[in-house]
Amino acid sequence: MRFPFHPCVAFRSRVSPVLLTLVLLPLSAACSQPAPPPAEMDTDRMLQHVEVLSSDAYEGRKTGTPAAERTRAYLVGVLEETGAVPCSDDGAWEHPAVAARRDNQPIVNVLAQVPGTSGSDIRMVVSAHYDHLGIRDGEIYNGADDNASGTAAVLELARYFAAHPPEHTIVFALFDFEEGGLNGARAFVESPCGSGTIALNVNLDMVSRSEAGELYASGTRHWPSVRPLLEMVAVPEGVTLLYGHDEPGTGSDDWTMSSDHGPFHAAGIPFVYFGVEDHDGYHRPSDDFDQITPEFYRSVGVFLSRAIRTLNTGLGQL
Repeated sequence: MRFPFHPCVAFRSRVSPVLLTLVLLPLSAACSQPAPPPAEMDTDRMLQHVEVLSSDAYEGRKTGTPAAERTRAYLVGVLEETGAVPCSDDGAWEHPAVAARRDNQPIVNVLAQVPGTSGSDIRMVVSAHYDHLGIRDGEIYNGADDNASGTAAVLELARYFAAHPPEHTIVFALFDFEEGGLNGARAFVESPCGSGTIALNVNLDMVSRSEAGELYASGTRHWPSVRPLLEMVAVPEGVTLLYGHDEPGTGSDDWTMSSDHGPFHAAGIPFVYFGVEDHDGYHRPSDDFDQITPEFYRSVGVFLSRAIRTLNTGLGQL
């Protein structure tokens, strides 16, 4: 016998009451529960952002160029549809850093946020730099891994957490002019958007290219309270999470001040920096989309959504 009904809508039938109870009881229990959130973020869309941002159309996203303006237009367009909101009182997504300029061109950060559900006054910043090296000697430095990969992850993390709000507010910061001295991040730390204490910076820079499938979490030597939280996170297949590159006195092997987490650390704000080892494409024209390792990057995206939620829940422990 066929029953033309939607399982979560009541209906009338001449079916035996006993049979009806047996059929509808489990359905009723299922319908009384809210739909669970997606297990992970959208890694397909994340990959698409990398392909777009590292295409020749964006000419290497050099600070202060028309290509940088086009990049910001893309970033804002995506953020507007994620459900995140501007991190400003006037509704602006773009934040020029007047005090930090390059060649008389303003450095412009793109900032968004997802309010937390707890109403607490602590928050975290998830960051990546969107700029790269531009065109040199007629060759475009597209910067697929460095750092279209981190930028794309931030965009999709903003979408994920807007749909499934965190306990504490998350600021999603896309910084300018990292390549010239971390100036976008430095300007933000000196004058952050929004209100509340920043308890942690999670910085993403070069997270899509590793044939060995290795992702480093750097900074826990300086901020040991972060590591127990990270060790709670289930690491998906395809990623080996390693700790290190944060030992003082090791020269270029110490990543403590190597990217936008540096100004946070200097200001006494805990950080964790996720990144891969340098590769053949680092700061070369060969850092193109076809050179990243897509399945590794997808797994990194899954891990990041889990890690950031765990870190966010544990902010009070830092």
